[in-house]
Amino acid sequence: MTDSFLIRPIEPRDDAAVASIIRTVMPEFGADGPGFAIHDPEVGHMAGAYARAGCAYFVVEREGVVIGGAGVAPLEGGEPDVCELRKMYFLPQARGVGAGTAMMQRCLDAARALGYRRCYLETLTGMDAAQVLYRRSGFAPICQAMGGTGHHGCDRYYLREL
Repeated sequence: MTDSFLIRPIEPRDDAAVASIIRTVMPEFGADGPGFAIHDPEVGHMAGAYARAGCAYFVVEREGVVIGGAGVAPLEGGEPDVCELRKMYFLPQARGVGAGTAMMQRCLDAARALGYRRCYLETLTGMDAAQVLYRRSGFAPICQAMGGTGHHGCDRYYLREL
């Protein structure tokens, strides 16, 4: 089923679609209040935000329409060998078709290529399908947040060796 979608690096023309996805999916899981990534300044201009050194962001496209995205970036306030899996959100039509697994692999490959040795992520109780993907992808739960992401609304933390 992987031939039904394309994963590619984000381009400036994708910014509005990615912002819309983030602003649509996060409230679906109750993640729209203070302390969640929906309020990060980069949401409106993801291509530019991830064009800097140590970052990569990808979109999932089906039939020319962006239906999801995810990326890696240095963990704010963290150790230099740790990146954060960031802004991994998919519209319903991108779920259950293998796009999450493919996107995860693409992000982890990018993290390794960028020189990171560990990958961290934050999520939320209720994002159960995402947590299954994280565990299946080699992430292990950890007891507390790392770095200083400012996402105090998150209550689940994972780390993976690369």
